[in-house]
Amino acid sequence: MITLASDFGSPYPAAMKGVIRRHTDAELVDIAHDLPRGDPRAAAFWLRFVLPEFPPAVHCAVIDPGVGTDRDALVVRAGSHVIVAPDNGLAMPPARALAGGAGGEGTGEERIEAFVVDVDDPASETFHGRDVFAPTAARVRTALDGDPAAATPEEVSDALAAMDDLSPATDPVDIVLPEPRVERDDAGDPAAVEGEVLAIDRFGNVVTNVPGDLIRGRDWVRINEELTPVAETFGAVDPGERLVTVGSHGYVECDVNDGRGDGAFDLRPGDSVRIVADNVSV
Repeated sequence: MITLASDFGSPYPAAMKGVIRRHTDAELVDIAHDLPRGDPRAAAFWLRFVLPEFPPAVHCAVIDPGVGTDRDALVVRAGSHVIVAPDNGLAMPPARALAGGAGGEGTGEERIEAFVVDVDDPASETFHGRDVFAPTAARVRTALDGDPAAATPEEVSDALAAMDDLSPATDPVDIVLPEPRVERDDAGDPAAVEGEVLAIDRFGNVVTNVPGDLIRGRDWVRINEELTPVAETFGAVDPGERLVTVGSHGYVECDVNDGRGDGAFDLRPGDSVRIVADNVSV
């Protein structure tokens, strides 16, 4: 299996698939091609959430604002998975999640290896997805005898080390997603959290870096001073009403039932979010 993820929209991913099909008959699975444009950090967040749901595979991810510059192309082994991506930090958060096991980010740094791809002159300086990353993903798939899901991490490592066009990466770019700052009350319970907006999905839901456990059991919180109900589902509030909930990824979201949270809360990726516990009864 080879998965594909990009910010390309259409029709560019079709060209990548055509290149891969010339070299392998591997199953191709589209993750998404509408990831936030030119935003490796947001893409890394979504891939960290999605990729651990897959069995071991080759994952080709291209969000590449540095295309045509001297940035490297990387192949990153995470357990028995392999990520092919530009060296802009995109690969590392999902690699840590994959190395830590299915369902979440772990600490298995010893299970992560990064390699630099020796790139021939691409046909285009603006479409390395087709000219660099897609053929590399196909070569990696072939090197793994066609079935990454059946290979042990050691076998994957040996196969990558034997590829002539790969060499160990000494200092790959990393993206470390920010951690929230938690203020606790005298009982040790979270009283306030200083967080940050990581991403906004196509529905306008505002995804923060605040773990959901920090608001569970609350009925109300203040989001940047605005009193907002905490709800388990969108339907718990009327259409058009704001809410705070915990998304399927496990992080706090600022949302609107049948509306856009980014507009209602006036938040964008990178903005700070202060969440304060409130004991109000309404």
